[in-house]
Amino acid sequence: MFFTKDLAVCPKGCIFAGELINTTDMETKLIGLASDHAGFALKQFVKKYLDEKGLAYKDYGTLNEESCDYSDFGHALARGIEAGEVYPGIAICGSGEGINMTLNKHQSIRAGLCWQPEIAHLIRQHNDANVLVMPGRFIDEQMARLIMDEFFATDFEGGRHQRRIDKIPVAQ
Repeated sequence: MFFTKDLAVCPKGCIFAGELINTTDMETKLIGLASDHAGFALKQFVKKYLDEKGLAYKDYGTLNEESCDYSDFGHALARGIEAGEVYPGIAICGSGEGINMTLNKHQSIRAGLCWQPEIAHLIRQHNDANVLVMPGRFIDEQMARLIMDEFFATDFEGGRHQRRIDKIPVAQ
């Protein structure tokens, strides 16, 4: 079962309200999505995947395959995570690099670019990634499914990794 902090409509039409609970191995809220035009097709597959899992999501755009700037949608997703509207996020652009760089400009975002499941495992286990980034032009739907399965199934290990994460933000 899936609950969010605020009201959300799940893909099947049921309404959930309440506090965070565990949906897989990873605690989630409403999942934030973002892509540019080059990631749009894979993002549509991500929506189907989330629908199959019964996980609610919020799409920060883009809403079609017309040329656009990944930074606009990466910043929107990052602001959604920072505001507590969504957690975690999934972002996609052609190479994954541009939207990943944009997301990681935000101090509380730990976005990781993944092209295979083992990397998704490590960005969760060691880096407590709060955004999964995928390269829309370089992976197929089956690989995306395996990556998302691993991302959602992996918990943060903590310990020595927490100390390292604490050193990531730029000191003010």
